[in-house]
Parts: sequence; structure tokens; C-alpha cells
Amino acid sequence: MAHPKRKTSKSKKRMRRSHNALYDKATSVCSYCGETIISHRVCSECGHYNGRPVLKSTDEA
Repeated sequence: MAHPKRKTSKSKKRMRRSHNALYDKATSVCSYCGETIISHRVCSECGHYNGRPVLKSTDEA
């Protein structure tokens, strides 16, 4: 079975993991109510997506 000949240094280990960093999600503003939302998602406040109603909002009942 294969095994490493030398211990992986902290530098090499951290360089390898450099692509694992978390990043902020892209946000935009809802064109209907102005609430900040994650891009390409239905607005949780008004239920609109791309300017069209997708979900029934609670205030229309």
C-alpha cells in the first residue's frame, strides 16, 4: 500500500487547501419589494422571481 515518504509541510498543506475557502454568495435587490436576496432565488418576502409572482404571499389572503 502506498504511503508518504515525508511529512507534508504546513505550507504545502495550506497551498493545497487554498481553493477550499468559503466565499460570499452573490446578492441582488428584489425588483418588486427592494429586499436583498440571493441571486437566482425567489424572494422570501414577496414571492416574486424575475419580476413575476411565483409564490402566493401571505398578505394577499
